[in-house]
Amino acid sequence: MISDYQRRLREQFLSVPVVAPPVPWRPVLNGRVPVSGLLGIGFALAPGDGRDLVMVVSADGHGLFDAVTGEKIARDHAPDPDSSTPDAVPDLSCPGLGPLAATRIRIAGLFGGGLHATTEDGWTLEVVSPEWPHDRVLLSADGGIPHNGPHGESWWHIFDSNYSELRVAGFSPSGRTLAVATSSDLTLWTRQAPDTERSVGQLGRALAN
Repeated sequence: MISDYQRRLREQFLSVPVVAPPVPWRPVLNGRVPVSGLLGIGFALAPGDGRDLVMVVSADGHGLFDAVTGEKIARDHAPDPDSSTPDAVPDLSCPGLGPLAATRIRIAGLFGGGLHATTEDGWTLEVVSPEWPHDRVLLSADGGIPHNGPHGESWWHIFDSNYSELRVAGFSPSGRTLAVATSSDLTLWTRQAPDTERSVGQLGRALAN
């Protein structure tokens, strides 16, 4: 048995379509990047300019991507078997590659761990499962569940993993990148540094007027 409150939430989440995240978020590469056998992802900053980089760990090896442009920066098709998956060490990290070869990157996904669920300027990301085992990803500017404002104004259903198993969803530590990874692909959205934009509170007030 579920409570009336739980039933209302379930009906609310099932009633709304997938929509694009609002400004200032924009898609990277205009869609999902296929990654066969994706196990997990992790974030790091590029040496020099501090751009977000995303490392992808999959059954086919390791890849490093620019999270702003989607450009593939480095690829390792045959990583060391002793460190090819993050479960080999307690902190769920893998050796970096390319410009991050001297560092280790914590990987969130199949073996555990997680990404940031909030940003410093007020964005929130939640994963809900009104049709378990399928997961839906919600982005909000209202502090999270319960979402009392209209869908598409203060909260947005941005992803439905009804075709593949969700691995992880969340923000980069910088708050400039939003990522959703499934067992078959990676979807990224990016924005400028939060301190160059209006705060989420200002956005919410603008949307309400």
